[in-house]
Amino acid sequence: MSRFRSILQASLSATKKALTWNSDDLVPPAEKLIFNFNSKDELKRWHLYSDSEYGGLSSASLEVRDAGNGPSGIFSGNLSLDVAEGTKWNISRGGFCGMRSAKFESYIDLEPYDTIALKLRGDGRCYISTIYTENWVNSPGQQEDNSWQAFVFVPKDNWYIAKIPLVKYLPTWRGNVIDVDLEMNPSRILGMSISVNAEGGVPGATTGPGDFKVEIDWIKALRTIT
Repeated sequence: MSRFRSILQASLSATKKALTWNSDDLVPPAEKLIFNFNSKDELKRWHLYSDSEYGGLSSASLEVRDAGNGPSGIFSGNLSLDVAEGTKWNISRGGFCGMRSAKFESYIDLEPYDTIALKLRGDGRCYISTIYTENWVNSPGQQEDNSWQAFVFVPKDNWYIAKIPLVKYLPTWRGNVIDVDLEMNPSRILGMSISVNAEGGVPGATTGPGDFKVEIDWIKALRTIT
């Protein structure tokens, strides 16, 4: 083999190896960490809401605790169906609390993933996982983000990893499922929330007014389909 052909062959081999490496490097990881509830700074990315904003009497808190196995977030409070006397809001009952993340500085792209996973330890209640996407379902004059929701039953006491396929998230409007054929755009995620209602959920879950408590370690996106 001539020197020219040797150099050419070596160059082609190196190029092939580089292209193979770059191709592998472009494959997204099997999981993407979205939130980690291990510090007070992380909790600053979230804000609480409840029916108290509309005259209800429910309350909630969010804090970090370390029970010996590392810090985690604690979302807890009390669900009340009662309404404050003299409220200006036209509601007949309360019974919900939630925690919502601040909007991401830009969209996060979950297109390569098919599942949301949450590591939780709860109280036997059913919680609601919500994903917010850019507003393209509503009319241009409406400023609310589109919301997609799925129930998360959290067994009592033990750590549990809930895995929810993105296709299981249903489009909702102010807590009600929109009866239309829509698909989420996972490349345009604006934020997330976790909430709890006194009523509703999956069969067998704890329901009704009273205390609630769920411990949250992390939220991730998973790629389970190759």
